[in-house]
Amino acid sequence: MSNEPDTIQLSSAKFLVLCVILAGLLLDIGQFVHYPAWFIAAEIFSAILALFIFGSIRWRIDKNALTYGAGLVIAATFFTAWWPASALKDAIQKEGFPACAAFAGKNFFSLHSLEQLIHADTMLFILGLTFFVAIIAQTRLLETISFIILEKTKGALLPTIGLITGLVALASGILDGVSMIGLMIRTLVIILFLAKAREESVLFAVVISTVVTTVCGMWLAYGEPPNLIMKANLQPLLNDAFFLKYCLPAAAGSFVVVFLNLRRHLKKSRVQVQTLDILERHTADVKFIQAAKHGKVLIAGEFIEEIGESLGVFYEPLLKRIHAGESLGEAMVRAEVPEVQRKIMLDHFISRDLVGVLDEHFVAMATGRSRDLAETTGKISDAFKKTRNRRVLAQIAGGVSFIPFVALLILHGRNHAIPLFVAPWAGYVIALAGVFNIPKMRWLALREAALEYSEYLFLLPLFFSISLLQKTGFFGQIAAILENGIRNCGLAHVAAAQYAGATFLSAMLDNNVVADLGSRALKGLEVGAVYLFSMAQIAGYAAGGCWTHIGSAQSVVAYSFIRKQVNRRFTPFQWIKLMTPIVLEISAFLLLWVYLIGWLHVIR
Repeated sequence: MSNEPDTIQLSSAKFLVLCVILAGLLLDIGQFVHYPAWFIAAEIFSAILALFIFGSIRWRIDKNALTYGAGLVIAATFFTAWWPASALKDAIQKEGFPACAAFAGKNFFSLHSLEQLIHADTMLFILGLTFFVAIIAQTRLLETISFIILEKTKGALLPTIGLITGLVALASGILDGVSMIGLMIRTLVIILFLAKAREESVLFAVVISTVVTTVCGMWLAYGEPPNLIMKANLQPLLNDAFFLKYCLPAAAGSFVVVFLNLRRHLKKSRVQVQTLDILERHTADVKFIQAAKHGKVLIAGEFIEEIGESLGVFYEPLLKRIHAGESLGEAMVRAEVPEVQRKIMLDHFISRDLVGVLDEHFVAMATGRSRDLAETTGKISDAFKKTRNRRVLAQIAGGVSFIPFVALLILHGRNHAIPLFVAPWAGYVIALAGVFNIPKMRWLALREAALEYSEYLFLLPLFFSISLLQKTGFFGQIAAILENGIRNCGLAHVAAAQYAGATFLSAMLDNNVVADLGSRALKGLEVGAVYLFSMAQIAGYAAGGCWTHIGSAQSVVAYSFIRKQVNRRFTPFQWIKLMTPIVLEISAFLLLWVYLIGWLHVIR
């Protein structure tokens, strides 16, 4: 049981009703009082702060209810302040309904206008990317590569996990970091369990997964929603060349920090590859079968948690043995689970077709009957060959799908008239063909993608509110403050302050919102200053997004995994304690990089 108090979920319906009442009051008061720009800014910051407060303390409010209700209040305030002097009011008085229709068509019914209001092209890109990556994940490509690396390194953890994290860092610049972290955590945890690693090492692997998919993934815009938001707000300045020139070195240096941390934790650790269980050696095939047969993919610990109530007295011994590095089958036999119950569990975990031979195999392994073990190993390996052939076909389709995806990203970079969102959807259609005739796997990918994307929907009213704030001229005042700071303090010092500010804000607030707010204030500055400040902000909200359990979507996923699979009593303060050393080390490097770029800009 957790040592945190039970949370109390506040009523979303009542909160929305209160927001409607407040919006009505603001409309009435606005007939007599003019709301200044700072008042709308205060409303937006209050909404953002409420996301932190009511997402971290005992009393909780659904974040969608909170932001959509707050968006209604902010829109009412803006409307009251803007309407009396608006051109639309005069047009309606002269033309009536045609003026309303023309205004709506211009501002709400084109991709360009919706991009200005709610980052529509960016949000559609993220939608397509979540579906695209969800399909790629079902091909078990990362698990396949990971276990090939494990065999090539003869079980040495440092080069194995170092190579895996490097591959994920590269992929996270292009693919969705939230999807990548889910795959990466489970892959690393499986490998560490095989190495019989302690809980501290498993927790560290989760921390590393968070850093790699956020900070090390900042080398290109497409894998991180905050990067896309920055890119959209500052087009055409923040193109792919900007990310490669300014952010790639920052990501590479951060990866060196990550690797040095891995070296301290895993230098002498090793997986005894020759003693791996048959299911462990065929991890990719097992997961492929799980998705195809059951419509879900679970590692052994997750499976035991899911069926915990039916296990009775066997629950704790099984979980303890699995966390100690035993395979599911071996743990069941050694924990003396009855044969009938073992076979039922194997049916639910993998496939009814393999239940008999698998149970014979695990009994032979536990009792040391080498002749029976050799026979059952051959039968199971033969059975997996059929699965492997089907999996490879799906992986080939997944590999081919990257061709149109990358090609359309390049075309968009050259010509922004081509929408960004078409790239992942083109890849998705081809990747889907690889698993289309496996219904449960197909629906699993769709469910996972829809669930992941639903986590981004709370951003829409915040983006809309920030767009309204921009129309008040608020960000022009912030830009003037920045220009004054550059004159008085120097470019590099202001950039360092922006890095620090973005880091601390992103630790408390969602880093997507921090990116939208921070980038809008950079418009109109000198090009070199825009580049430097953008890089500082991108690095800041990447590092800050790791720092707390709510700073980014990756942190939320990682913290939830720890609470469910590693330690139910794990607290947010423990997360911060684990993450702070590596965040400080990375911040030291990133601040040096910020000052170096600032110095180079000055001497030019």
